[in-house]
Amino acid sequence: MKWSELFTSSVGKKLVMALTGLSLILFLVVHVSVNACIWVPDHGETFNKAAYFLGNTAVPRILEVGLFAFFFLHIIQGYVLTAKNRQLRKVGYAVNYGNRGSKWYSRSMGLLGTIILLFLIVHLSHFWVASRLGGIVPSIHELDPVTYDTSNRVYHNLYNEMVLIFTGNGALAVVILYVLACLSLCYHLMHGFQSAFRTLGVHNNRYIILLKGTGYAFAIIVSLGFAMMPVSFYLGWVN
Repeated sequence: MKWSELFTSSVGKKLVMALTGLSLILFLVVHVSVNACIWVPDHGETFNKAAYFLGNTAVPRILEVGLFAFFFLHIIQGYVLTAKNRQLRKVGYAVNYGNRGSKWYSRSMGLLGTIILLFLIVHLSHFWVASRLGGIVPSIHELDPVTYDTSNRVYHNLYNEMVLIFTGNGALAVVILYVLACLSLCYHLMHGFQSAFRTLGVHNNRYIILLKGTGYAFAIIVSLGFAMMPVSFYLGWVN
């Protein structure tokens, strides 16, 4: 396959979706692991140090650029494939098999992806923009500084930012948005996880069954981990 066909042919587009999707799955593993640090009973020290490492170390910062590129590719190719599928299915099936033919969430990847995209815009504005652009752009507030050790290294207090966002004015609406996005992510992963491996050539039934089970478990655990973050702050389980 030529490089140009990755972005023009149907097979190429699906391959891009699979590769970028798997890369984003790896990102989710890292992200949910860092988020889990909020439950360490040290008032956010472990979490802020982990976030500092990811935001101020060369390799993670370089990977961050690639991550944004993968996000854009995944989103664009997803919408292109969704539009293509709808165009091919202008004439409905003679018999509507419903979930017997395919799960509703596998037929709703475009909708689920749109909900996740809207959430990402809000989520980035809450944390990434303030962390990266705070103090650089006058209209964007700078995160509170905090120090923990004798080196007097200054960390962004992202933990305190979470407290403000998930317990302050309008927090309930924000928490509901985050939980809704996590639910969408769960269903998105249930289909996308095993679909990515199918695209890459895994068709053995035994492996497909294993991938489906792994994908369901991964989708539930990761999405629940993300959802529990805002809920824990809002209900006062962490402070």
